[in-house]
Amino acid sequence: MPEHIKLFGLKDIDFNEDIPETANTIEGNALLKAEFIFDHFQLNPSLLKIDAIFADDSGLEVDVLNGAPGVYSARFAGESKNDIANNKKLLHELKKSTRRNAQFKTVIAFVKNNNTKLFEGIIKGTIAYEPRGINGFGYDPLFIPQGFRSTFAELAFETKNEISHRGIAVKRLVEYLRKNY
Repeated sequence: MPEHIKLFGLKDIDFNEDIPETANTIEGNALLKAEFIFDHFQLNPSLLKIDAIFADDSGLEVDVLNGAPGVYSARFAGESKNDIANNKKLLHELKKSTRRNAQFKTVIAFVKNNNTKLFEGIIKGTIAYEPRGINGFGYDPLFIPQGFRSTFAELAFETKNEISHRGIAVKRLVEYLRKNY
């Protein structure tokens, strides 16, 4: 981040509400989250003055499953958001398929003065036949990024962050902030 920009997380601003994710796209959910927080602070002037908000949403999109789990990635196997159950369900859905192309996608929605800008990060890859590795979370033990033989869960944290969908989207946001703020 540019040095003159002060970054706060939700815990830093004592924001503990559950933010609805009711859109049917990753872009839509990122925007819903950012606008929800932005509106919350604009409608409550006694709260911390915030000039801009950004929020993200991410999902795994599997080609042969027509983009599923996509926007439902965290809840693919149910409302409990269980990574192990999600991975098992994904492997079950792909059990008879040799077509395992997929991509991880992150969209960051940046809201300032009711103006919105979206920053997308995508990394293409394939789904492994069984979980491998202990690092990361979610579908990391199953996702093999293009150009690698290791899953995200087998890669060093620094390597994953450098090539990941979220890392790409964050780099684009930071570049925008450096040029415009």
